[in-house]
Amino acid sequence: MIESWVINDDSLVPVSSAVVLEALRSRIDSGQLETWLTSSSGRSPAFVANTERAMVMLLEDEGDSGEHAVAPGAEGSSDGFVLSSGQSDEYPDEDTVPIREAFRLVEHIIGTGSWPADARWVVDR
Repeated sequence: MIESWVINDDSLVPVSSAVVLEALRSRIDSGQLETWLTSSSGRSPAFVANTERAMVMLLEDEGDSGEHAVAPGAEGSSDGFVLSSGQSDEYPDEDTVPIREAFRLVEHIIGTGSWPADARWVVDR
């Protein structure tokens, strides 16, 4: 089954892998650092950035702890991950990836429904 994807707080117009990066960049430029998408099968990728790094998650359904991209061996932590509620979070750099890598991961998930073969991620369930 081919999934279609929408950005949760935007229109109901499907977002393809060809335009998802433009949508994410536009949202970041306007100060919206948290983006949730939903697929036609109920799965939800999430993207929370601080403009330099991003937390990328993939949840199978509501209530799922999901999976998230990691950067094994990254040291330190980064702050400025502002959620839509206004809360500002700090995450270990090992639990986030550089923004360019985050864009690549989200584009691949939207295009194929899964992590890229070379992605590093952990299961949180």
